[in-house]
Amino acid sequence: MTDTYTAPVFIAKPGTPTVSVRQWNCQHSTKSNPGLKAQLSKIPVPSDAVSSPDSDAEMAIYDPVHDSLWEFWKMRHVNGTWQACWGGQIKNFSKSNGIFPWPYGATATGLPLAAGQITAEELQSGQINHVIGISLVELADKSIFSWPANRSDGSNPKNLPHRIPEGTRFRLDPSINLDALKLTSVAKIIAKAAQIYGFVVWDKSGAISLRAENVLSYTALGLANPYPALFAGKQSWAILKNFPWDKLQFLSRNYGK
Repeated sequence: MTDTYTAPVFIAKPGTPTVSVRQWNCQHSTKSNPGLKAQLSKIPVPSDAVSSPDSDAEMAIYDPVHDSLWEFWKMRHVNGTWQACWGGQIKNFSKSNGIFPWPYGATATGLPLAAGQITAEELQSGQINHVIGISLVELADKSIFSWPANRSDGSNPKNLPHRIPEGTRFRLDPSINLDALKLTSVAKIIAKAAQIYGFVVWDKSGAISLRAENVLSYTALGLANPYPALFAGKQSWAILKNFPWDKLQFLSRNYGK
């Protein structure tokens, strides 16, 4: 995904004016959340920032001066005021464990979108040097999850066996010769990262999906869309054709904790 259901990421420049992002009650909760209110105050929102144009309306902002990351779910700009239904802040992001404090953040697991998405710059360089977030369809019940997730939105009402908990880590068999497979150049870059760093289940979706950083990260700044050239004209669904999904190796629950 490159244009919907993936978060644009904006870097706040020094001196960017700060604003408070108001919480709007899209989930019709009967209780306010003071912790969220505190995290959504004094945010340097760039003037060209926009959220993803879909029902999740996600967005991420990183402030390198103060080393803070904010992520938002259902973010909108109404009458000159930014509002978000949910989100959160990770302070000292570069030195943190990379997990939003419970129960904050834009994903269902507390794992940051900005860290698990694939960027155009990574594809241009030919290397992805981090674990990649992956969304699956049928998952274990929300009461069952694996570190680094600190929560889940999984559902298994019929208690079916062998459902995958959110937060599960898995990797692509490192013995596979990827150069011998008929993969697109982008799929090969992703596959090599999956052999070294792996995937982590960070959310539920209607299809197995990986997220590339939203094209708005580039076009909102007046830059060209980098993905058509990287994808060589192929549709996003065709990028992972022939990917050896059957060679994934699942790691034990709470692996790495």
